[in-house]
Parts: sequence; structure tokens; C-alpha cells
Amino acid sequence: MIAIDNVMLSDQVVEEQFVCDLTKCKGGCCEDGDAGAPLTKEEKKIVDEVFEIVKPYLTEEGLEAIRKIGKYEYIDEFGWVTPTIGGKMCAYGFRDKEGVIKCAFEQAYYDGKIAWKKPISCHLYPIKVTKTKTAELLNYEPREGMCSPACVLGQKLKVPVYAFLKEALIRKYGEDFYAALDQIAREYYLDKSK
Repeated sequence: MIAIDNVMLSDQVVEEQFVCDLTKCKGGCCEDGDAGAPLTKEEKKIVDEVFEIVKPYLTEEGLEAIRKIGKYEYIDEFGWVTPTIGGKMCAYGFRDKEGVIKCAFEQAYYDGKIAWKKPISCHLYPIKVTKTKTAELLNYEPREGMCSPACVLGQKLKVPVYAFLKEALIRKYGEDFYAALDQIAREYYLDKSK
């Protein structure tokens, strides 16, 4: 376990290797789950603010789910989450011509229309964050089967999970946090010559 301030990271975050392989998984994490993407209170406000800008990226099925459920919903087990289409794909997802699920928020971000990339829970995947009264726990939780191509690609490229998620970790916890994590990883986990 690695502790940085009030954040506790499982050793797997630095020991395991992972790089998303969208050509193989087709963005399956956007439709394979128990609920939509978890949202923070702040992210709910952002969804409200950018919805009309993102709306043209949505599928008819996604729009219908949002009309029925709302832009987000509360589920006891998970808190606030994005709605899903029939309990499957996130209502904010769409398939590109190769069949890969893309995020409407992220596409609008890349198109320069909004400044918010996507929910931090999605950006941090395959790390899942659990909050306690005193800390945040970060665990590496790839989906068995679906994420195996990402594990293979990560091993081939020798990219630790935390390095693959550098942008997301900095977005959530800041540059200093990432620098401390990187130093710990290099000193205690990655440099086997010591």
C-alpha cells in the first residue's frame, strides 16, 4: 500500500501494466457495468452546463434515456451516475464507424467545444476510487476478459498503470501528488537493481 497525504493506493497501481487497446475492447467499459459512470457533485453541475453543447453528439437512444431518467440519476449503491441505455451503454456514449464506443463529453472536448474532458471516474479507469471518512482508496480493478488486451499491451509497452493514467491522476490530485507517486514507484517498485 502506498500512502500520499490522505490517498492510499494499492501496490498494483504501480506494479501492474496497462494501456487501453480500444481496437480490441471497443470501449466496453462504457457499457459493461452495474450502473453508469459515477459523478461528483461538481460534475453534475458541469453536465448541466454543457448538456446543450454535447447534445448533438448523443444518439437517439441516449437522448431518450436522458429524457426518461434525467441527465444523471442517484443509485443507492453508487451515488450519482450517468444514465444508461437499457442498463447497458452510458447514455453519453456513441459508436464510431469502427464500432468503438466514444464519449460525447470527450469528443466535444477534443473538438474544442467544452473544457471538461469526461467524468473523472472514467478518466481514472481501471483505477476505482473509494472514499472513507479519512482517506481515498485507489484500487486497480480492470475487468476480467474485457481488459485483458489492455494488460497485454501494457506489458508489451512496459507501461505501469499509474503512468498510463498520468493525465487523470494529475487532473484529480495535482502535479505534486503525481511526482511523489512516480518517485515512490521508481525507488521501491520499478528499479529492481537496488
